[in-house]
Amino acid sequence: MPEANIDTDVIMPKVFLKGIDREGLARGLFHDLRFDADGGARPAFILNHAATQDASILVVGPNFGCGSSREHAVWGMQQFGFRIVIGTTFGGIFADNSANNGLLLVSLESDVLAPLLAYVCRTPHIIAVDLVSQSIEYESRRISFSVEPERRRMLMSGLDRIGDTLTRSAEIRRFETGHFTAYPWLKDGEKR
Repeated sequence: MPEANIDTDVIMPKVFLKGIDREGLARGLFHDLRFDADGGARPAFILNHAATQDASILVVGPNFGCGSSREHAVWGMQQFGFRIVIGTTFGGIFADNSANNGLLLVSLESDVLAPLLAYVCRTPHIIAVDLVSQSIEYESRRISFSVEPERRRMLMSGLDRIGDTLTRSAEIRRFETGHFTAYPWLKDGEKR
């Protein structure tokens, strides 16, 4: 999707924000681009092609995910099957939501992304993204990218922010015990 400035309203239209859970968000992903007013699939849209039905990597134009703080956009992308988005720049809140929910965003310089984007736009192809070596391979090319070490560790462990915090639960309990021993009036129900 090479277009610039695809915002979160396009990624996940507001009509799909009504539910109280995350169910059915894959249907809402790029809904107005994927479907016509009668609900029929638009044959020209890339994600309606048979070759892209199982895609897990999306290559995008600049400033992807700009706009409102719509965590549903990330959830919908994940439900649809995307695990990685490769582009040059991403909306700040979208990037934070992606980090918090385990969607890998790979930022490349525009001159590095251009040949990759041209390659996948000709017809969907297989590209390989290796988080361990922080590289992308396609055709006979290899591109390096960088992911913040803590983010990389969490992704490789399959952890989101909450899961990562829970790995430190013993340390948290030790801190709480020591803290409330030193300051007992802070504990619920304790009087000064």
